[in-house]
Amino acid sequence: MYGLYWNRGSGAFAVEALLREIGADYERIAVDIRAGAQREPAYLRLNPRGQVPALRLPDGSIMTETAAMALQLCETHPQAALLPAPGTAARAQALRWLFFAAANLYEGDLRWYYPERYSTDPAAAPGIRAQAGADMDRDFAILEGAAAAEGPWFLETGFSALDVYLAMLAGWHPEPDSFPARFPRLARLVRAVAARPAITPLWREHYLEATPPVPAWSAAP
Repeated sequence: MYGLYWNRGSGAFAVEALLREIGADYERIAVDIRAGAQREPAYLRLNPRGQVPALRLPDGSIMTETAAMALQLCETHPQAALLPAPGTAARAQALRWLFFAAANLYEGDLRWYYPERYSTDPAAAPGIRAQAGADMDRDFAILEGAAAAEGPWFLETGFSALDVYLAMLAGWHPEPDSFPARFPRLARLVRAVAARPAITPLWREHYLEATPPVPAWSAAP
């Protein structure tokens, strides 16, 4: 059985969505970020950086890094077909954009929401946040141009773990009300991910039942 260390609004959304799509047995272990549980020695032994999520694999070993967890789940459960087949051009593109999003958009989100982590000078925070917003908009525009025109999924080969990961990042965009008009292909992808039966309960929990809810996705199932 898997064990997912999670907190609402974290990267645990994508990992749990894939666990549900696979049909894997797992348990959730809450990490109360507001109470600072991610900085407790017990959790730091799992993830020395104090980041959520972490994933306990069935053999008891621990994984960190959301994109790595996603790839591991896809490779361990190939019957779920959550990535194109290894060695294909579609697989190469899936990996390309998954790691593009992990290296750029995920990091941009962190700079936007936690600018104080990126400088020892508190006065630098507004500039860090402004640059993060500009970088995210640039990178979402790149993804918008690369997404399959017919949709709703990013790849022409159909639904994949990449769609789940991108939906999670889109849900964190700091200007959600304007997102659908600016990035219509990605907004269509988000709504399609949110409508999947295995994922809808998680989407509600992470985005619609957040405080406050994410306005742009309030009409999602």
